[in-house]
Amino acid sequence: MDSFLEFTKMSDKYVEMLDRKDRIDQSLYSKYDVKRGLRDSDGRGVLTGLTEISDVSGFRVEGDERVPIPGELFYQGYDIRELVKGFHGSKHGFEETIFLLIFGELPSENQLKEFMDILGHMRPLPDNFNRDVIMKAPSRNIMNVLQRCVLTLYSYDDDPDSISVGHVLAQSLSLIARFPVIASYGYQSYRHKFMDSSLIIHRPKPELSTAENILRLLRPDPSFTELEAQVLDICLVLHAEHGGGNNSSFTTHVITTTGTDTYSTVAGSLGSLKGPRHGGANLKVQQMMADMKANVEDTESDAQIKAYLTKILNKKAFDGAGLIYGMGHAIYTISDPRAEILKEAARKLSEAEGFVKEFELYDRVEGIAKELITKNRNVHKPVCANVDFYSGFVYSVLKIPVELFTPMFAIARMAGWSAHRIEELANHGKIIRPAYKYVGTHKEYLPLDERNW
Repeated sequence: MDSFLEFTKMSDKYVEMLDRKDRIDQSLYSKYDVKRGLRDSDGRGVLTGLTEISDVSGFRVEGDERVPIPGELFYQGYDIRELVKGFHGSKHGFEETIFLLIFGELPSENQLKEFMDILGHMRPLPDNFNRDVIMKAPSRNIMNVLQRCVLTLYSYDDDPDSISVGHVLAQSLSLIARFPVIASYGYQSYRHKFMDSSLIIHRPKPELSTAENILRLLRPDPSFTELEAQVLDICLVLHAEHGGGNNSSFTTHVITTTGTDTYSTVAGSLGSLKGPRHGGANLKVQQMMADMKANVEDTESDAQIKAYLTKILNKKAFDGAGLIYGMGHAIYTISDPRAEILKEAARKLSEAEGFVKEFELYDRVEGIAKELITKNRNVHKPVCANVDFYSGFVYSVLKIPVELFTPMFAIARMAGWSAHRIEELANHGKIIRPAYKYVGTHKEYLPLDERNW
């Protein structure tokens, strides 16, 4: 008997028991000045740590006022715009970014070559790992494949619990190198198991960059253009890091302070990123745009697009959440530098691949949505497109399947998580343990035969 299935058949009464429990009085959060979501009442994040890895800013403080400014993002002190401009025409900007985030400076030409050789030789999985671990139990969700494989790799490490900086560095680089392979093989196994497609497995090539290997591993014909590799490389650079306060990076810090191993820490970070409120937003954008095309007769009509987006805001279209996905950000207001960079890359890719009309629709929706959100929500600060608005479009043009949208984020962000874990260990921080206030009631114990509720 499958006990899980049996329980689901009778779970309604237990759910009713939970529903009967008193929910916490919302006014108590104000009474006790609880920082819900670790945020102050004005939306600013509660300061919980210090970092030198990256700096994110969307405003400047003038007296008691926050004045919106064009968004800024710095990796180890370097402006993201300058970095991407410097990587122009490169397919290994991501490798330079990994080096920068972990070691604090951009590599020299010789250092980059050595570093790419290290990653290239670390990329293959252990013998029979694909057959014995990935293919033996395929999953419909590739993020779960990544988690399971990361935890299994613990068993292949001769000293998995070591938290010396040197050993953690080696573990981190190994996972950074292997994530694209695990995700790609997990997807191929998923297609073979659940979609009855042919199983096509390509081996990674050590001389290729991360972006090139991803395209090679995913396609039946392992070929790609220079532009495709360059644009995917930019995506990886832009998703590699975004401050220590985002949910998955903060998760990395929290778990690291317990003194646990790298594999357990990364599995926790993956669990955080998997949540649709963190890592799955670009997929929501794609679904929203597909729903728009199905319900708007003329997608070149600003009036019809405006009417559809108004329905979304009024919770009468798409998923009923009242959100135009890909618009707005917790920190950025006037602009998200990542979205601006990716938008230009998307424009070039769409022109080369024949998706100009599609790109123009995104551009049109972005402009109309900014105006509508500000007007309908009575927002007194600017609203901008965030990086998720264009990333799903770019992945689609690159023929990356939707099942890999969030894993692509994880492949990139593994670089930032590694930098934060090493920084936390190097600084010997205290275990992170915030407080929760008890607001329930104390009760007297009743013997079993006297409980009648």
